[in-house]
Amino acid sequence: MSVLLAISVLALLVVVHELGHFMAARLQGIHVNRFSIGFGPILWKYQGAQTEYAVRAIPLGGYVGFPDDDEESTIPPNDPNLLRNRPIADRAIVISAGVIANFVFAYLVLLVMTIAVGVGTVDVPGVRVDSLIANDSPAAVAGLRPGDIVRSANGTSFGTSLTTLEEFQAIIAKNANQSIDLAVQRNDEMLNLTVVPSGEVGHGRIGIRLDFTDKPHRRPIRNVGEALTSAAKSFERLTVMTVQGLKQLVTNFQETAAQVSGPIAIVAMGSELAKSDASSLFDYTAIISINLAIINILPLPALDGGQLIFLILEALRGGKPLPSALQENVMQGGLFLLLGLGIFMIFRDSFNLIQQSGLSPF
Repeated sequence: MSVLLAISVLALLVVVHELGHFMAARLQGIHVNRFSIGFGPILWKYQGAQTEYAVRAIPLGGYVGFPDDDEESTIPPNDPNLLRNRPIADRAIVISAGVIANFVFAYLVLLVMTIAVGVGTVDVPGVRVDSLIANDSPAAVAGLRPGDIVRSANGTSFGTSLTTLEEFQAIIAKNANQSIDLAVQRNDEMLNLTVVPSGEVGHGRIGIRLDFTDKPHRRPIRNVGEALTSAAKSFERLTVMTVQGLKQLVTNFQETAAQVSGPIAIVAMGSELAKSDASSLFDYTAIISINLAIINILPLPALDGGQLIFLILEALRGGKPLPSALQENVMQGGLFLLLGLGIFMIFRDSFNLIQQSGLSPF
């Protein structure tokens, strides 16, 4: 059941993405003749008044089809409601709407989670020093000890939110080789200490292990405003983490490529989370939705970002689009590569899962 739940989450996110494209087109009066979840042979379809709705055999995404490229379409090529005949701004809205839909859906998921299961918190404000890595570390030199509670750093106070550890780590990272003024609680005494992180700018360290001040738990929200703010902070945190992970993949490909997960591994992870608690499944849904949005906005062929690049080039050429044959070849080549990558990762993930189970794949 948990596997089906994880697959359903992925299918729902694809529907949300494609529905963004579909609604952006229909609300502008643009003709849409196909709404498909998946690629390849049709498993199920329904012919509506204007649009064919279908579920296809290869569950690696979906697409919204327009009669512009349909040779069997009876719509005149000069019809103003064909996508290609619309202004660049109208087309840009349609292309980017899928990404926007995934971002909005991710925020709504986090908002529902916050309202349903509460806000993550601890009862004692601050960040606890769990241990020192070395006796000569910057933290030890500054006078920090295990059990100390850091109440503020450079004027930034740490409250009872579960983001306090990340906030303190961010201050340390960006202040390498610069003094950080700390307000530290040691038992019933308040101390003012100064620590100087070592390392490069953006990667400062003080040689310390941090922990929450007590056991994290969830409490009911106080009001709707708190729910909106908490969901926004969670959305920002997950988006930043996703972008940073993508940046790390680009700048340090050899070490991080093996950590990239394909559809099978993503479903397996979702299945495990579904067995734990509802909040984990909410987080999983939001993270995958944000990932889907960011990946699709990349300027790569067959992705939304690639199509936006074509529109930008058209605008730079004074409204003259690139040759349609060139665009089709680039997009089809990109689609072929993406499908090939998806199939490769399915086999790789399946092989890894079999190995982890202790069974032989041969």
